[in-house]
Amino acid sequence: MNALDTLDRPLRDLRISVTDRCNFRCVYCMPKEVFGRDYHFLERKELLTFEELERLARLFVARGVEKIRITGGEPLLRRELERLLESLAALDVDLTLTTNGTLLPQKARLLADAGLRRVTVSLDSLDDEAFRALNDVDFPVRRVLEGIDAAAAAGLPVKVNAVIKRGVNDGSILELARHFKETPHTLRFIEYMDVGHTNGWRLDDVVPAAEIVRTIDEVYPLEPVEPSYRGEVARRWRYCDGSGEIGVIASVTQPFCGDCTRARITADGRLFTCLFGLRGHDLRALLRGGATDEELGEAIGGVWAVRGDRYSEIRSERTLDLPKVEMSAIGG
Repeated sequence: MNALDTLDRPLRDLRISVTDRCNFRCVYCMPKEVFGRDYHFLERKELLTFEELERLARLFVARGVEKIRITGGEPLLRRELERLLESLAALDVDLTLTTNGTLLPQKARLLADAGLRRVTVSLDSLDDEAFRALNDVDFPVRRVLEGIDAAAAAGLPVKVNAVIKRGVNDGSILELARHFKETPHTLRFIEYMDVGHTNGWRLDDVVPAAEIVRTIDEVYPLEPVEPSYRGEVARRWRYCDGSGEIGVIASVTQPFCGDCTRARITADGRLFTCLFGLRGHDLRALLRGGATDEELGEAIGGVWAVRGDRYSEIRSERTLDLPKVEMSAIGG
């Protein structure tokens, strides 16, 4: 049963947040002045259990989902996450995970053995001082690179995501490209986005994808690569000398809403149909209220059927102040 929304976009990708907690306080996601000592994170009883998440995932797969990405917060902070991965891997989907990489040295082998197919690691700069300032917990670059090496050693293909913010780490673009060029890892640059309200987003802080590509192309010539499938988020470019490729995710300057196939579930069970969603649909209440699989499936299909989200295409001064969900809750 394939679900289509009002713009005929199929439901193909599901992103599941397993925790709202993180061991970083990145300035564009969980700034310390908001997510400090007194911030109220979800209690354990508020989180969906692994059994509840597997049940929902199975129902989403029945409606066309082919890819599931585990997110957070920092998902590797969730205890025994490999148990959830094992149950999701049995659904025969493309199972991936996004992490800041800090716990990969201890966890990578467990994740691979549980059925994870690949991992995406967030790394916004190779300059140690800049990276420590960005994560705001004084965590060194070296240990994230060790996490990437551990994932590769466990047989997990690695993608590296870098969010670029003007005046903060835009000077790191070439260094990142140089470091990951001629490695098996795919580097992707992400335009700084206005998710939530805590990061103080301004359009002036955005480094456009075209500028990122131009910066690299002037030193390492690039050529465009055709998309692999409808809804591919990153626009891909390969080095003309055959030494790998990069991707750019340009949600701000080159919106891709028209091909968006992604749904998101927060750690407390709210279903969002857009990264910039105004409100979620409470699936936890249905799960714990005794809803049957048929009732849950109808609820999921009903939410997707009326979906008309295209925030990035209509972004304006008027939309910036709308009450959007925070990145730490929805998982990117």
